[in-house]
Amino acid sequence: MKTNPTLFEAQFEAEELKAQIKHSDKKYYQDNAPVISDAEYDALRQRLEQLEKLYPSLITPDSPTQKVGVKPQEKFAKVKHAKPMLSLSNAFDMEDVSDFLEKMKRFLGWDKDIEIFCEPKIDGLSFTVRYENGNLVQAATRGDGEEGEDITQNILTIKTLPKKLAGKFPNILEVRGEVYLSSEEFERINREKEAAGEQVFANPRNAASGSLRQLDTNITASRNLKYFVYGWGEVSEFLWNSQSEALEYFKNAGFMVNKNISLTKNIGEIEKYYNDIYVKRPSLEYDIDGVVYKVNSLELQERLGFVARSPRWAIAHKFPAEQGKTKLEAITIQVGRTGSLTPVAELTPINIGGVVVKRATLHNKDEIERKDIRVGDTVIIQRAGDVIPKIIAVDLDKRPANSAKFTFPETCPVCGSPAIRDNDEAATRCIGGISCDAQAIESLRHFVSRNAFDIEGLGERQIELFWEKGLVKNPADIFKLEEKNNSLTEKIEAWEGYGEKSVRKLFDGINARREIELNRFIYSLGIRHIGAENAKLLAKNYISFDNFYEKAKKFSDPDSQEYQELLTIDGIGEKVAASLAMFFANKKHLDIVDDLISQIRIKDFEIIFNANLLFQNKTIVFTGSFVKLTRNEAKDIAERNGAKVSGSVSSKTDFLVAGSDAGSKLKKATELGIKIITEYEFLNMVNSKL
Repeated sequence: MKTNPTLFEAQFEAEELKAQIKHSDKKYYQDNAPVISDAEYDALRQRLEQLEKLYPSLITPDSPTQKVGVKPQEKFAKVKHAKPMLSLSNAFDMEDVSDFLEKMKRFLGWDKDIEIFCEPKIDGLSFTVRYENGNLVQAATRGDGEEGEDITQNILTIKTLPKKLAGKFPNILEVRGEVYLSSEEFERINREKEAAGEQVFANPRNAASGSLRQLDTNITASRNLKYFVYGWGEVSEFLWNSQSEALEYFKNAGFMVNKNISLTKNIGEIEKYYNDIYVKRPSLEYDIDGVVYKVNSLELQERLGFVARSPRWAIAHKFPAEQGKTKLEAITIQVGRTGSLTPVAELTPINIGGVVVKRATLHNKDEIERKDIRVGDTVIIQRAGDVIPKIIAVDLDKRPANSAKFTFPETCPVCGSPAIRDNDEAATRCIGGISCDAQAIESLRHFVSRNAFDIEGLGERQIELFWEKGLVKNPADIFKLEEKNNSLTEKIEAWEGYGEKSVRKLFDGINARREIELNRFIYSLGIRHIGAENAKLLAKNYISFDNFYEKAKKFSDPDSQEYQELLTIDGIGEKVAASLAMFFANKKHLDIVDDLISQIRIKDFEIIFNANLLFQNKTIVFTGSFVKLTRNEAKDIAERNGAKVSGSVSSKTDFLVAGSDAGSKLKKATELGIKIITEYEFLNMVNSKL
């Protein structure tokens, strides 16, 4: 039985999950280019929710579990939603739906059935339109749920959307819905793009999103977008008491409302609705990826309220994936921005559910070995979540006689660095880090992040732009940017969105960071397993960069005194030490570091001592069980009083603080003549100096 991760392990895993989810959100919501399936995305979120439930301290305001979507793009004005646009929790079978209903009954203290409003889940782009005194005044995308993009001019190109409300209406009314592209229009647009030699849209959802978020409204108008409304945001006066009444009001007010809706009274009727829509799905003019169930009564919706980023009174029931068979022509390896090597199946094109599939994800080395997937195989493809396809099985009866097992690469196909994987991870990763072009942009973003160099005016967008322009390829290039700009034919000041003042401010921000603390510098290198706390731990033990760097170059020899010394640092285990050793054994990394330190000055780590000087520059080891203190409390007290805390006893140890059941460390300290004190003596020494 697998045990729960420790808090440290959970922190590391949670950060990895957050990074993957945020990257996926950006690709899906902002770039209209999803990189993982709905099912894989849901699994990432579910795992993060599990970790946050296990350790609530991991919940941060910027966690994806607390937000929806992604920050709006810079090219549109931002719109703050009067009421957040939340997303829905997911159900994948009728058992999940039944659990959803039962949870609501328990919450309300009811034993009777709840009336549920059912509607198709349109696979399009969510939007909100605000009316004041009956006039359309603003439209926006969902964005991150709190703030979206102003698409007012674009939404006005949809002829069926009322510009002015007739009849009775609230003074303020926000109508929310989904913009979509019909199947016929999607095919027409792709035919035109293909004829023009342009990249075609992957699916109608991407096409609708890309069309609605055009700066040129003429392009939007030419796409013949459609929409359905399904709800509301801010409303000054409710003219309805239920979901069904609201949709009837919207229909009478001139909005487009989906006809395939139903009011159900129990789980049996819900299941019938789901099955009917699933059968009808191929004949619909628009894409749907499931159905949505909502409590019909507004009074009950209000009582049920919300949990995290989702309403407690609604849920999305996702459809199962569609399948097909085709030939696996080749397996290629993609290197992600965090260094993960992802195998991709190159397929003989096949149409699955109206989408031509040419590639499928193979996830990782274990997935290939587990399913024994080989080049030349006939494979069963599934469009999981109707986005990114994957191989679910091999048709062994059609396997070629000369097929051979796939050999997963041991080096990065981009930079040639070793590709390894930790025992507790499925992913194989390139250790090239800042020296690998595939990871360069992500590494540079990390380099200028808040806990690293924190350079004002140099955010994600600017890093990507300077990379694409060829001006910043490694960290040292950032500090050479002003010098490079002087020799450019077209200077940065002439670029769109820049000017003399903004460029001057950027260069001033860079120059202001030519001096940095040792711990922030170590963190900025993006070494695997070295977060802000471990970077501080290393800086505290090595004090100066020169001392750290000279010893780090020798970490690659596990028998060296330097590597053994590294392992004695309390908090630095084998995994972290191995990661440091691999980083500094890479000559490309050393060249990058050498280039960087020629541009900056790294300050020694400063230890601020309080009035107790007894432990200044002393090394203390704790062993055994304590009565008054936990091990972490004892360590914290020692460090606040100037000590270095080590995990093992050596000739450099000044004190061993021994509790009950002390074992081998006590024996070794006795043999080496190390001063041994009890927990009470340790506390008395501290208190006597306070």
